[in-house]
Amino acid sequence: VQLQASGGGLVQAGGSLSLSCAASGHTFSDYEGGWFHQAPGKEREFVAAIPRSGGSTYYAASVKGRFTISRDNAKNTVFLQMNRLKPEDTAVYYCAAGWKGPSSLPSNYNYWGQGTLVTVSS
Repeated sequence: VQLQASGGGLVQAGGSLSLSCAASGHTFSDYEGGWFHQAPGKEREFVAAIPRSGGSTYYAASVKGRFTISRDNAKNTVFLQMNRLKPEDTAVYYCAAGWKGPSSLPSNYNYWGQGTLVTVSS
């Protein structure tokens, strides 16, 4: 499956962005979905995850209450709505798909998008 992330950009602190991840090449509903981010000089970190059918979602403590992950399997797309953004949210955001999970471990995901840059100015 190929993943294409989009929606990144520059936003002021307190603002919002909506990321999308479009899947192709396979039925996306067969996969768990996740979002990770990677800031310069840091390791890739878990942001949010959602199971194949939707339902229960999982978040990193740093984004819980501000970010919302969702999916539309009919459109083969996973979304990440980011509200009340902070400068520390600045990173490249990657979407991922895998068979295990939903999981916070990057190693449990089999496919990755190319990343989209989110920059939050103070």
